[in-house]
Amino acid sequence: MGSLRNTARSDGEKLMEEVNIAVVGTGTWGINLVRNFHALKALKVVCDRDPERLKMVHEQYLDVEFETSFDRLLCRPDIHALAIATPASTHASLTIKALEAGKDVFVEKPMALNIQDGERMLEAAYRYDRILMVGHVLEYHPAVLKLKELLEEGKLGKLQYIYSSRLNIGRFRMEENALWSFAPHDISILLRLLDDMPEEVSCHGGAYLNHEIADVTISTFKFPNDVRAHIFVSWLHPFKEQKLVVVGDRQMAVFEDTAPWEEKLRFYPHRVDWVGGRIPIAHKAEAENVRLEETEPLREECKHFIECVVNRQKPRTDGESGLRVLRVLDSCQRSLEQGGKVIQFFEERKRSYFVHPTATVDPGCEIGKGTRIWHYTHIMSGAKIGKNCVLGQNVFVGRNVKIGDGCKIQNNVSVYEGVTLEDNVFCGPSVVFTNVINPRSEVNRKDEFKPTLVRKGATLGANCTIICGHTIGRYAFVGAGAVVTKDVPDYALVTGVPAKVVGWMCRCGVKLQFNENGYANCQACGKEYLAEKDEVREI
Repeated sequence: MGSLRNTARSDGEKLMEEVNIAVVGTGTWGINLVRNFHALKALKVVCDRDPERLKMVHEQYLDVEFETSFDRLLCRPDIHALAIATPASTHASLTIKALEAGKDVFVEKPMALNIQDGERMLEAAYRYDRILMVGHVLEYHPAVLKLKELLEEGKLGKLQYIYSSRLNIGRFRMEENALWSFAPHDISILLRLLDDMPEEVSCHGGAYLNHEIADVTISTFKFPNDVRAHIFVSWLHPFKEQKLVVVGDRQMAVFEDTAPWEEKLRFYPHRVDWVGGRIPIAHKAEAENVRLEETEPLREECKHFIECVVNRQKPRTDGESGLRVLRVLDSCQRSLEQGGKVIQFFEERKRSYFVHPTATVDPGCEIGKGTRIWHYTHIMSGAKIGKNCVLGQNVFVGRNVKIGDGCKIQNNVSVYEGVTLEDNVFCGPSVVFTNVINPRSEVNRKDEFKPTLVRKGATLGANCTIICGHTIGRYAFVGAGAVVTKDVPDYALVTGVPAKVVGWMCRCGVKLQFNENGYANCQACGKEYLAEKDEVREI
């Protein structure tokens, strides 16, 4: 994938055709993935254990290869990513095997049938640095995207209530109930529109065909600011209905996916007047159709996955969002099994970051949204860690340490008190920081800590040592094993013991080549730099 990423910077559209994707599973939905990835010129292989299914697919897609063995598929270096559309009970095991094999994965909803499996899938994606995307296709529907846009613009006013129905006759499943089969779509939309987790969840249902599998469920949610919602799903209904109703204090909106395209999203500018301040009177208005771009949501979803594979970007419906949907589903299921008992969701709402069960986070820390803290890591009280950071295995963060947004700290790094990392700092495995220049076991020198500042975008190579009291400049690059004993200038490349300047680096991480006039143009990203005396600056 390294060459794939490098080329993507210069010719992204052409490169999309060079991504090789295998679709695993050719059932009712899998065949739609085959159709779309083939149309996007990304489909290389179709995998299914049933030779008869493969034969039927082959008759339509003569240029596609076929495979009956999932394990053989994983051994192929020419396959960059997998789209998994097998039964939900197999999602976790197949996804984890694929991630371990170095493949990016698109997995259909629900990503798993329990939270533990979902967490294992997410952990594998982080551990092996792979893309994990979950098939919540309605988050790519033009009507949902438009509805989110209009909500953010305040067109509906203060959001009050959301109602969703997803009803049909069949297709009955034995490995999951109607809640797990249908509701993931609507839960993902709820979480996307409200950009929050619920405070309370309850669920009632009935099992009529099989007493162990619910055919009908009604789930009720209470969100912050007293926004209420409920989701009604059934596969035992006389007709098909897929409808989402959003009620604001200014307008109301209805998304009806079974309606003709020009009528899928409608606004109702109804209003309510209070007569005498006591009696509400409704004034109805004509519905207004909202114009939408006529695109297939699944095509947009598949295209987005390819773009994420090429550009190594976070998917809109990534593993974290899939796990949030899974947590809500699990709460609904627990309520269903307890006769509709209200499940409190406060703890799930509070934590907007991931902490592995073996990690320790002391009280009094500040940790930003999207940060991931892995095995056996310890964060002491008073530490402040920004958004979207990754702290690997066995990392230690001391008291009052400040770590900015987007930092990556690899395994076995101790960031002691007195160290500050600005945004987007990279610390390689076993980087060593110090905070005292003359330590003695017999002498307490906590009042003599010398500060270390690592500026924005700097990279510290594996096993390097940073002697305290110094500053590592913006986008500087400290080579593996180097020992830093003095300040490092912005953009400088330093190596050796003690570390010395041996070159200069672009902010994208490529070594710069200067001409006789002190000018350099990065061959990778095109940024321009000027060298003056012992300094380099971007121009």
